[in-house]
Amino acid sequence: PGGLEMMDGPAIQAAEDFVHAGYDTGAAAILICELDGTDAEVADQLESVQALMREHGATRIQVAADDAEKARFWAGRKAAFPAVGRISPDYYCMDGTIPRHQLAHVLRRIRELSSEYGLGVVNVFHAGDGNLHPLILFDGNRPGELETAERLGGEILTLCVEVGGTVTGEHGVGMEKINEMCVQFRTAELNQFHAVKHAFDPRGLLNPGKAVPTLARCAEFGAMHVHNGELPHPELERF
Repeated sequence: PGGLEMMDGPAIQAAEDFVHAGYDTGAAAILICELDGTDAEVADQLESVQALMREHGATRIQVAADDAEKARFWAGRKAAFPAVGRISPDYYCMDGTIPRHQLAHVLRRIRELSSEYGLGVVNVFHAGDGNLHPLILFDGNRPGELETAERLGGEILTLCVEVGGTVTGEHGVGMEKINEMCVQFRTAELNQFHAVKHAFDPRGLLNPGKAVPTLARCAEFGAMHVHNGELPHPELERF
């Protein structure tokens, strides 16, 4: 497919209320699939895709009748983030990537985590490459909700790593995911990252303290084992 995007029930409802894309608001999830090629190629692919969808339990398959309808289908997906902004004072967008065969398991687990933390989660993501964008709903004016949203986000990223994925697909790490880098990578890998950065930035002027955690930080985060209460590599600066 040239494009393969998924939206869950809350995302469908929010987008439909906002742009009236023609989505089935009774669906638990929708998959938007775009095919590229000549007319003959697309016709053949369409037959295969429809057969696969029916085989795996699709309750409704709708093919765009013309360019205008195709544009409406995509408009709902492209407006999903601002649509969610209409139903929550704030949202926290995550960016983990997982093997595609783990999608159902991870979405079920995100629903469980949402219930445990007491915050809603709306799922809009790139199903074709397993790049998830859970939107955690919260109200920053309520004391503690931002911190709760951040903890829930960390749990989701850790879940991505546990099933064989990564903490980022396209949004980068910066400071937001630096603790989860400790979950994904081992000491030798982190040392190599620092060595590569040092080769290009020996004075540490480029985004200091971002993207790659120090081993000391990983020890503090609990992703490294500390013997006898001693911090590994005490010569490393703590931050």
